[in-house]
Amino acid sequence: MGLPVIIYGKSGSGKSRSMKNFGEEEVMLINVEKKALPFRNKFKYVLTQIDVTKKDIEERHLYSRIDKIIWAINSAPCNAAVVDDAGYLMTQHFMNNHKQKQGNKSFEMYDEIADQMYQLIEKIKSDTPDDKIVYIMLHEDTDDFGSTKLRTIGKLLDNKVCLEGMVTICLRCMSSNGKHFFLTQTKGSDITKTPEDMFAEEEIDNDLRQVDETIRNFYGMNGEKEK
Repeated sequence: MGLPVIIYGKSGSGKSRSMKNFGEEEVMLINVEKKALPFRNKFKYVLTQIDVTKKDIEERHLYSRIDKIIWAINSAPCNAAVVDDAGYLMTQHFMNNHKQKQGNKSFEMYDEIADQMYQLIEKIKSDTPDDKIVYIMLHEDTDDFGSTKLRTIGKLLDNKVCLEGMVTICLRCMSSNGKHFFLTQTKGSDITKTPEDMFAEEEIDNDLRQVDETIRNFYGMNGEKEK
């Protein structure tokens, strides 16, 4: 059973930047929006074409974009993967279908969007090996009352699914005075959460490689369970 972890924050808060300390062969990058990375180093294992092709169906029996993402994660020899930015799975589906699905058919589209995000997390849990950690990067929204949540499309994900409720670890990316960092515990009006004693500080460096090592040590995924 793989471990899904949510990384969320505003645009420019350092979500993609946090990957910069991974080595070339240490992470599988699912680049949903095909965007350039905000640092110079490159990764060996990258998937940018998430749409399913005829070849995918005929040779790999992949019938959805989520199938293809899980296939790519499992195909890479590294044990860490990043889906950046997973929120564009929703945006792309909406932009490609909203003109064709009007009226009652629009409900089908929102159901499809919710199903994709739900299946992404569920299939990470059920269809990836025990040593895989998959970081799902998403944007945040803040309401009129100052509460922060994941940016989604459609009420079904918020009211019925609750993506953050499907995972144990939600780290919030933030920046202040030019410094990027992760929050590990909630400030009371956001969805940040981590297991007790996993991280010693409420604010840690914007370093996903170090986060990955800490999570693996805590859960004994490197063969050394933390006491």
